[in-house]
Amino acid sequence: MSGDPLRVFDGIVRRLRLEGAGAGPLAGTTFVAKDLYDVRGYRTGAGNPDWERTHELAARTAPAIERLLAAGATLVGKSCTDELAFSLDGINVHYGTPLNPRFPDRLPGGSSSGSVSAVAAGLCDFALGTDTSGSIRVPASYCGVYGFRPSHGAVPIDGVVPLAPGFDTVGWLARDAAMLGRAGRILLGRDDGSAAPGFTTLHVIEDAFALVDRRYTGRLEAAVVSRSGAFKTVSRVRLGDDALAGWFSVFTALKQWEAWQVHGHWIRAVAPDLAPNIRANFESASRVTEETRRRAAIERDCLVATLGRYLTRDAALCVPSTWTIAPLRTASAQELADNRARDLTLCSIAGLACAPQVNIPVSQDDYTIGLSFIAAPGEDERLLRLADELG
Repeated sequence: MSGDPLRVFDGIVRRLRLEGAGAGPLAGTTFVAKDLYDVRGYRTGAGNPDWERTHELAARTAPAIERLLAAGATLVGKSCTDELAFSLDGINVHYGTPLNPRFPDRLPGGSSSGSVSAVAAGLCDFALGTDTSGSIRVPASYCGVYGFRPSHGAVPIDGVVPLAPGFDTVGWLARDAAMLGRAGRILLGRDDGSAAPGFTTLHVIEDAFALVDRRYTGRLEAAVVSRSGAFKTVSRVRLGDDALAGWFSVFTALKQWEAWQVHGHWIRAVAPDLAPNIRANFESASRVTEETRRRAAIERDCLVATLGRYLTRDAALCVPSTWTIAPLRTASAQELADNRARDLTLCSIAGLACAPQVNIPVSQDDYTIGLSFIAAPGEDERLLRLADELG
């Protein structure tokens, strides 16, 4: 493309500039932050004008942003998000749908839609998003960039509008694994120059690959094979018949219950203008009972215990990041709903396990899809190193 290379919404909803420190490991780099992050002196919009209207100017900047600024990176904008981060499509009815720079006829994925658009278009070196149920991993897969969801609690999430605090994480995106690692080590507070040891074992989760659109299975399987040499032992395992359906059900119940506890009072008080699918998500969340939440919490413990047989300190799991490529911008509401359910199923594994996951793009001329690796909680730095080795 020539002239204006974007031609449509680039995903940045507010342009601003906070200069990073004059020196540091990220000096000379730029980033945008999803409009869930507080920046002192600005209102945080959370993708919805009624939210922005009913909330005060931020009194302080989110610690995750402060860490990056202190390391020398410069913040150049706040990026679009699906409303209150409660979707994976990348559509915002109030501000627009950010461009998928790689495939302009397709959606960018969400809810970190503006962040992934800005990174993939080369408007910044990396971007902050959030990941509760796939909001880094899905857009990274759709737009062909690297994306990292850390262990739950590994990066401070203070000053970030929550969705479901038991699953919310800071996340980040970059066009290459080296930049992903540079930003990640700062966010994790691990930029001490030490090298994390590698993983010895890879478990390929066959249940997850069975969910993939058959048109893309072969390319993903080839990507697995080409990266298997980095491990001493490679095995293929199954979590059990229809096991992932159970993961999806448990994850959805817990996330929705938390989302209503966080936002239900505001929704009832303000009656905000919400997109139909976002409104439907909150209406569904309002019906999740305490008893349902309690049973789901018990089931979660059982599921995570089963996964623990494979998710040991020296092992990584391999799963597809998404079940297929990015949907067309013209996809119907039903097609998008079906798509979200399948992607959420895959993303529920790391979510329920509170585990870190990295997306590595697998690209062809006419599509891109993501291959993911999951590590045990706390093994974030090693997972970043693995992405650098495999990317």
